[in-house]
Amino acid sequence: MNIDSKVKSEVTKAALVGGKWVDGHAGIFEVRNPHNGSLLHKVGRCDASDIDAAVAAARKAQPGWAALSVIERAQIMRRIHQLFLERAEPIAQMITAEIGKTITDSREEVFEYSAPSWGKAAEEILRHRGLSFPSTQERTTNKRLVMNHRPLGVVAAITPYNFPTDISSIALAHIAAAGNCVVWKPSEYSAVSCAMLADVFKDAGLPDGVINVVQGLGDAGAALVDHKDVDGVFFTGSTTTGRKIAEKCALRPHLLELGGDGPFIILADADIDAAVDGAMNGCFYYSGQVCTSAERLLVHEAVYDEFVEKFTKKARALKIGNPANEDTEMGPLCNDATLGRVKAHVADAIAKGAVVEQIGKEEGLYYPATILKNVTTDMLIAKEETFGPVAPIIKIKDAEEAIAIAHQTGLGLIASLWTRDLATAWRVGEALPHGSVNINETSNYWDQLAPFGGTGLSGVGRELSQWFLETFTERKLLVFDLGGDIKYNRRAEGGW
Repeated sequence: MNIDSKVKSEVTKAALVGGKWVDGHAGIFEVRNPHNGSLLHKVGRCDASDIDAAVAAARKAQPGWAALSVIERAQIMRRIHQLFLERAEPIAQMITAEIGKTITDSREEVFEYSAPSWGKAAEEILRHRGLSFPSTQERTTNKRLVMNHRPLGVVAAITPYNFPTDISSIALAHIAAAGNCVVWKPSEYSAVSCAMLADVFKDAGLPDGVINVVQGLGDAGAALVDHKDVDGVFFTGSTTTGRKIAEKCALRPHLLELGGDGPFIILADADIDAAVDGAMNGCFYYSGQVCTSAERLLVHEAVYDEFVEKFTKKARALKIGNPANEDTEMGPLCNDATLGRVKAHVADAIAKGAVVEQIGKEEGLYYPATILKNVTTDMLIAKEETFGPVAPIIKIKDAEEAIAIAHQTGLGLIASLWTRDLATAWRVGEALPHGSVNINETSNYWDQLAPFGGTGLSGVGRELSQWFLETFTERKLLVFDLGGDIKYNRRAEGGW
């Protein structure tokens, strides 16, 4: 491995290009532990020339990789799955050190989500079906129309810090399984945990150049998107950055998973105890730094007091502290930018009349678990994604008001709806403008074999399972005329 996290004087290599770790040409950046601010790593930083080299390596490797049989590619994906599981514990510990995710949740990420993605991609590519079509344009049995799929070529993958090995593994595994080669730009906040994952690839037998890594800041990601030899782009991150990427990808396939507004709707007939448990997960899992977090709790006036009382009591029992401790339930925020946005949203809400209760204290990147009552829709926290451990509670009169509020942000990733009435659940679920609506389930729930993605400002396309393959392959139609002595009238409708 190129990494020794105990030797802070050494600089982690900047790029994996054609199977070799190399230095970058843009200096270094630092990765610090959000728990205590200590220096974890110095990491080499890539510039445009490093991006050029990585894209060239991917372009060189792609024809040979695509020429392998589907079963050969699937076998390599399965080997990555197995080797990843063998190395999962140290990778989980590195995730906790780099981004402040609790060790319990880091283990969940690597063992339950990240490693199995490679095995699932193997199964998906083995079952990626083509189609055949009848001849409808002519009165003949000579025609055969067959559609199959071909890889795009070179795909850029730009991934976030909050699920550093999960979101990247889902993307990389399916993109590569389809016969593409990849240039991957991980988040600068999780550089070494992602580099540890990248070391698995070669050891599992992935050919050199199939997945290349470039470390760096936003300029490296921008250079990758701008590159003329990149054929498609996968990005998970902010709506602001996603909009810029979409503008640059007008004639290239792209899959963008962006921000969420997380309406968490609790109607009068809801199971309040279950809703409280769901809201605790929705608001405080990984300190709220999840695109599917419960960003707004819309609670019916008939159960408002009961919900707030029970939710507040449960929040007061949260164990907040060092994410490396086995019993910690919530750790710090990852970085100063996230902390600044959370503080600004809470301050704006208080200035406009919200009543605040906080559990824990603010210190460094630690921000208290925060409950806001009397929240109104003119507050920033009700209009923008906060991405922090805050529970803004809005009192509603009925489902129609909840639906109206849910339409206000332009975001539409995932919503959570709590009701015992099937007809209400169906009708409200259909009316919400979100890519997914979880009924009597927390917003932080998704299934790895179901489509995931948002509407409006929350993104373009769907990821996971076969939907990744649909985005990062091109449909290709082959039309055969078998010829012979059969005569037929090309005017299928019998003449003009």
